[in-house]
Amino acid sequence: MNSRKSFIKNTIALACISLITIGLTSWNPPSATQVEIGDPVPLFQKEMVDINGAPTFLRQEMKMNGLLVVFSCNTCPFVLQWENRYNELYELCAENEIGMVLINSNEAKRTGDDSLEKMKEKANAEGYKMPYLMDEGHLVADAFGARTTPHVFMFDKNAMLAYRGSIDDNSEDKNQVTKHYLKDAINAMSKDETIDPNITRSIGCSIKRVAQ
Repeated sequence: MNSRKSFIKNTIALACISLITIGLTSWNPPSATQVEIGDPVPLFQKEMVDINGAPTFLRQEMKMNGLLVVFSCNTCPFVLQWENRYNELYELCAENEIGMVLINSNEAKRTGDDSLEKMKEKANAEGYKMPYLMDEGHLVADAFGARTTPHVFMFDKNAMLAYRGSIDDNSEDKNQVTKHYLKDAINAMSKDETIDPNITRSIGCSIKRVAQ
Protein backbone atom coordinates (compact mmCIF):
# COMPACT_ATOMS: atom_id res chain seq x y z
CA MET A 1 0.00 0.00 0.00
CA ASN A 2 2.81 2.42 0.93
CA SER A 3 4.58 1.73 -2.35
CA ARG A 4 1.36 2.43 -4.26
CA LYS A 5 0.89 5.75 -2.43
CA SER A 6 4.51 6.63 -3.13
CA PHE A 7 4.05 5.83 -6.83
CA ILE A 8 0.96 8.05 -7.02
CA LYS A 9 2.75 10.94 -5.27
CA ASN A 10 5.74 10.65 -7.58
CA THR A 11 3.50 10.56 -10.65
CA ILE A 12 1.65 13.70 -9.53
CA ALA A 13 4.94 15.47 -8.79
CA LEU A 14 6.33 14.63 -12.22
CA ALA A 15 3.15 15.83 -13.88
CA CYS A 16 3.35 19.15 -12.03
CA ILE A 17 6.99 19.61 -13.03
CA SER A 18 6.11 18.87 -16.65
CA LEU A 19 3.33 21.47 -16.65
CA ILE A 20 5.62 24.09 -15.14
CA THR A 21 8.31 23.33 -17.71
CA ILE A 22 5.85 23.61 -20.58
CA GLY A 23 4.70 26.96 -19.23
CA LEU A 24 8.24 28.33 -18.98
CA THR A 25 9.92 26.85 -22.02
CA SER A 26 9.41 27.16 -25.74
CA TRP A 27 11.59 25.22 -28.17
CA ASN A 28 11.29 27.60 -31.12
CA PRO A 29 9.15 25.46 -33.47
CA PRO A 30 9.14 26.35 -37.18
CA SER A 31 7.22 29.51 -38.06
CA ALA A 32 6.03 30.74 -41.43
CA THR A 33 6.91 34.28 -40.37
CA GLN A 34 10.33 33.59 -38.88
CA VAL A 35 13.16 35.59 -40.41
CA GLU A 36 15.68 33.31 -42.12
CA ILE A 37 19.42 33.57 -42.74
CA GLY A 38 20.02 36.20 -45.42
CA ASP A 39 16.70 37.96 -44.84
CA PRO A 40 16.67 41.72 -44.15
CA VAL A 41 15.83 43.24 -40.77
CA PRO A 42 12.02 43.23 -40.40
CA LEU A 43 10.32 46.52 -39.47
CA PHE A 44 13.69 48.27 -39.67
CA GLN A 45 12.15 51.70 -39.13
CA LYS A 46 9.25 50.76 -36.84
CA GLU A 47 9.23 53.22 -33.96
CA MET A 48 9.65 51.83 -30.45
CA VAL A 49 10.41 53.59 -27.16
CA ASP A 50 13.29 53.05 -24.76
CA ILE A 51 12.98 52.94 -20.96
CA ASN A 52 12.88 56.74 -20.81
CA GLY A 53 10.06 56.94 -23.34
CA ALA A 54 12.35 58.26 -26.07
CA PRO A 55 11.49 57.04 -29.59
CA THR A 56 13.98 55.00 -31.59
CA PHE A 57 14.02 52.27 -34.23
CA LEU A 58 16.31 49.43 -35.25
CA ARG A 59 17.80 51.31 -38.20
CA GLN A 60 18.97 53.99 -35.81
CA GLU A 61 20.52 51.45 -33.41
CA MET A 62 22.47 49.60 -36.11
CA LYS A 63 26.23 50.27 -36.24
CA MET A 64 28.68 50.05 -39.13
CA ASN A 65 29.10 46.26 -38.97
CA GLY A 66 25.67 45.11 -37.92
CA LEU A 67 23.00 44.84 -35.26
CA LEU A 68 22.30 42.33 -32.48
CA VAL A 69 18.66 42.06 -31.38
CA VAL A 70 17.82 40.10 -28.22
CA PHE A 71 14.18 39.58 -27.29
CA SER A 72 14.12 39.71 -23.50
CA CYS A 73 11.88 40.50 -20.52
CA ASN A 74 12.00 41.19 -16.79
CA THR A 75 11.11 37.98 -14.97
CA CYS A 76 11.67 34.87 -17.11
CA PRO A 77 13.99 32.46 -15.24
CA PHE A 78 16.03 31.88 -18.39
CA VAL A 79 16.56 35.63 -18.82
CA LEU A 80 17.54 35.94 -15.16
CA GLN A 81 20.18 33.26 -15.72
CA TRP A 82 21.52 34.58 -19.04
CA GLU A 83 21.38 38.33 -18.44
CA ASN A 84 24.74 38.35 -16.63
CA ARG A 85 26.17 37.95 -20.13
CA TYR A 86 24.28 40.84 -21.73
CA ASN A 87 26.83 43.55 -20.94
CA GLU A 88 29.73 41.31 -22.00
CA LEU A 89 27.99 40.82 -25.33
CA TYR A 90 27.40 44.55 -25.62
CA GLU A 91 31.11 45.23 -25.07
CA LEU A 92 32.07 42.63 -27.68
CA CYS A 93 29.60 44.16 -30.12
CA ALA A 94 30.90 47.67 -29.42
CA GLU A 95 34.47 46.54 -30.08
CA ASN A 96 33.33 45.29 -33.48
CA GLU A 97 31.06 48.22 -34.38
CA ILE A 98 27.88 46.17 -33.98
CA GLY A 99 24.83 47.74 -32.36
CA MET A 100 22.88 45.84 -29.69
CA VAL A 101 19.36 46.23 -28.31
CA LEU A 102 17.07 44.33 -25.98
CA ILE A 103 13.39 44.20 -26.93
CA ASN A 104 10.51 43.45 -24.56
CA SER A 105 7.47 42.12 -26.46
CA ASN A 106 5.49 40.72 -23.50
CA GLU A 107 2.30 42.66 -24.27
CA ALA A 108 0.15 40.38 -22.09
CA LYS A 109 2.17 41.52 -19.04
CA ARG A 110 2.40 45.20 -19.99
CA THR A 111 0.29 46.35 -17.04
CA GLY A 112 2.34 44.24 -14.64
CA ASP A 113 5.86 42.81 -14.63
CA ASP A 114 6.72 44.09 -18.12
CA SER A 115 5.43 47.65 -17.95
CA LEU A 116 7.71 50.44 -19.14
CA GLU A 117 8.26 51.45 -15.52
CA LYS A 118 9.29 47.91 -14.58
CA MET A 119 11.55 47.75 -17.63
CA LYS A 120 13.30 50.90 -16.43
CA GLU A 121 13.69 49.47 -12.94
CA LYS A 122 15.12 46.28 -14.41
CA ALA A 123 17.59 48.06 -16.69
CA ASN A 124 18.83 50.26 -13.87
CA ALA A 125 19.10 47.40 -11.39
CA GLU A 126 21.11 45.26 -13.80
CA GLY A 127 23.12 48.14 -15.23
CA TYR A 128 22.18 47.40 -18.83
CA LYS A 129 24.53 49.23 -21.19
CA MET A 130 22.39 48.68 -24.27
CA PRO A 131 18.99 50.20 -25.13
CA TYR A 132 16.00 48.29 -23.74
CA LEU A 133 13.01 48.84 -26.02
CA MET A 134 9.27 48.22 -25.65
CA ASP A 135 7.62 46.45 -28.59
CA GLU A 136 4.02 47.62 -28.32
CA GLY A 137 1.59 44.97 -29.53
CA HIS A 138 4.55 42.59 -30.12
CA LEU A 139 4.60 43.69 -33.76
CA VAL A 140 8.38 43.47 -34.02
CA ALA A 141 8.47 40.04 -32.36
CA ASP A 142 5.80 38.83 -34.77
CA ALA A 143 7.72 40.14 -37.79
CA PHE A 144 10.90 38.42 -36.59
CA GLY A 145 9.11 35.22 -35.63
CA ALA A 146 10.62 35.55 -32.16
CA ARG A 147 9.45 32.78 -29.84
CA THR A 148 11.30 32.98 -26.56
CA THR A 149 12.98 35.19 -24.02
CA PRO A 150 15.79 35.28 -24.71
CA HIS A 151 15.84 34.86 -28.50
CA VAL A 152 18.79 36.20 -30.49
CA PHE A 153 18.87 37.64 -34.02
CA MET A 154 22.13 39.11 -35.38
CA PHE A 155 22.32 41.04 -38.66
CA ASP A 156 25.42 41.83 -40.70
CA LYS A 157 26.63 45.14 -42.15
CA ASN A 158 24.12 44.78 -44.98
CA ALA A 159 21.28 44.35 -42.46
CA MET A 160 20.86 40.69 -43.44
CA LEU A 161 20.33 37.96 -40.84
CA ALA A 162 23.62 36.21 -40.05
CA TYR A 163 22.79 34.29 -36.85
CA ARG A 164 19.62 33.22 -35.03
CA GLY A 165 19.05 31.27 -31.85
CA SER A 166 20.62 31.00 -28.41
CA ILE A 167 23.38 32.85 -26.55
CA ASP A 168 25.29 29.73 -25.52
CA ASP A 169 24.73 26.20 -24.24
CA ASN A 170 24.47 26.85 -20.49
CA SER A 171 22.04 29.39 -19.07
CA GLU A 172 22.70 28.38 -15.47
CA ASP A 173 26.47 28.96 -15.23
CA LYS A 174 28.48 31.05 -17.66
CA ASN A 175 31.66 29.44 -16.34
CA GLN A 176 30.44 26.04 -17.52
CA VAL A 177 29.64 27.09 -21.09
CA THR A 178 31.20 24.81 -23.70
CA LYS A 179 29.64 26.34 -26.83
CA HIS A 180 29.70 30.13 -27.12
CA TYR A 181 27.29 30.30 -30.06
CA LEU A 182 26.71 34.04 -30.11
CA LYS A 183 30.23 35.17 -29.20
CA ASP A 184 31.64 32.88 -31.87
CA ALA A 185 29.14 34.26 -34.38
CA ILE A 186 30.09 37.85 -33.53
CA ASN A 187 33.80 37.10 -33.87
CA ALA A 188 33.31 35.23 -37.14
CA MET A 189 31.13 37.95 -38.63
CA SER A 190 33.63 40.65 -37.68
CA LYS A 191 36.31 38.75 -39.62
CA ASP A 192 34.06 38.01 -42.60
CA GLU A 193 34.32 34.31 -41.77
CA THR A 194 31.58 31.69 -42.06
CA ILE A 195 29.33 31.47 -39.01
CA ASP A 196 28.90 27.82 -38.07
CA PRO A 197 26.37 27.12 -36.73
CA ASN A 198 24.34 30.10 -37.89
CA ILE A 199 21.10 28.71 -36.43
CA THR A 200 20.72 27.21 -32.96
CA ARG A 201 17.67 26.32 -30.91
CA SER A 202 16.40 29.12 -28.68
CA ILE A 203 15.46 28.05 -25.16
CA GLY A 204 13.45 30.27 -22.85
CA CYS A 205 10.02 31.40 -21.73
CA SER A 206 7.43 31.98 -24.42
CA ILE A 207 6.82 35.59 -25.40
CA LYS A 208 3.57 36.62 -23.73
CA ARG A 209 1.41 37.71 -26.65
CA VAL A 210 -2.21 38.87 -26.57
CA ALA A 211 -5.03 37.53 -28.73
CA GLN A 212 -5.37 39.41 -32.02
